[in-house]
Amino acid sequence: MSASLDLTAPLREAIAEAEELVANAPFIRTEADRLEGYEYLSGRIRMAMQTAFDYDLDRPLFINPTHQFSRQGLDNPDAIYFHAYLREGVEYVVRGRRGTSADLSFQVMGGAYSANSAATSMLAFDDRELDLDDEGRFEFRYTAEPGAKTLIVREVFNDWDTEERGTLTIERVDTLGLPAAPLTEAGLRKKYEVAARSLVGSIQTWFAFPHFFQYKEPVNTLTPPQSTPGGLASQRSSIGHYELGEDEAMILEVPRCDDAAYQAVQIGSDWYASTDYETHQTSLTKAQAVTDPDGVMRFVVSERDPGIANWLETTGHRTGAMMLRWQRLERDLGPDDGPRLRIVPFADVAAHLPHHAPITPEAYRERIAARQRAVARRMIS
Repeated sequence: MSASLDLTAPLREAIAEAEELVANAPFIRTEADRLEGYEYLSGRIRMAMQTAFDYDLDRPLFINPTHQFSRQGLDNPDAIYFHAYLREGVEYVVRGRRGTSADLSFQVMGGAYSANSAATSMLAFDDRELDLDDEGRFEFRYTAEPGAKTLIVREVFNDWDTEERGTLTIERVDTLGLPAAPLTEAGLRKKYEVAARSLVGSIQTWFAFPHFFQYKEPVNTLTPPQSTPGGLASQRSSIGHYELGEDEAMILEVPRCDDAAYQAVQIGSDWYASTDYETHQTSLTKAQAVTDPDGVMRFVVSERDPGIANWLETTGHRTGAMMLRWQRLERDLGPDDGPRLRIVPFADVAAHLPHHAPITPEAYRERIAARQRAVARRMIS
């Protein structure tokens, strides 16, 4: 038996470097923040290994790099993300069966997100441009154009309780049916080196990314609905970040939009990632939220429980990112479709809710139980 090849050395060094980045993040204020950082690190390690070892340009497949155990890039709690790597000039066949999600979209990206720049969107469309048969099945071909690196698919759910996932595959036409290349020391060494670079690079990227967008805005403000950077033509978003004192709350109002199949609001952490959306209510879609008789959804963002259904829990985060999304729009949005917010003393919250309808702790617990069941049924890891 030969001695160890020590192929993992680059990854071990990268994990140590990544740990230093996380442990010394400038926004850490509490021990809870630091522990959350180490959980975040575990997801980055997991993503780096998946990126490196599932990367096969000869045998492409859709992988799911972002989920409840691997959060990144202010990931949407309502979305399942897939991506497949592409080789320029190669023809691919994508097949699937449309589920009942609110939106199913496809996007070809050039390059990758980094600490200095965003990836380039080269092609973007949703399933309205596909030919679906009576059972919702579809097939399309795509030849990767110069610069194309990744095909990203997002399956987005507005009603967690009723909407179901579809199926999706990708094939490279010229290599289908051929055996995989045999393992080599050089190939495995390269994969560990890729994992190492991906790990450190992803942490640096997502530390920098919110400063391109969210943190350019004044605190406790949200932008009018606008095209999502690098996003789809039929998608709009509103971004911002919050800072709340111990006895403060944010009242967030947004008109319900029935010209979008999907509409939602989300609270994120300073790690620029979703917070626990499974056992806490840190996001709400228009299907999950209560809409007042005047057609407005009113949310309370706070650490303490205001006793209403539309509570967005900050889960111990005094600061963090915020995002509203509208997808599969049938019209463009204007400023009047966007959010309005104000900061109020927590004790005065009820006075700012004209249609205040209290919810019991037992009823709220049922809402959380429904979220847990939905995540277990929908999410994959």
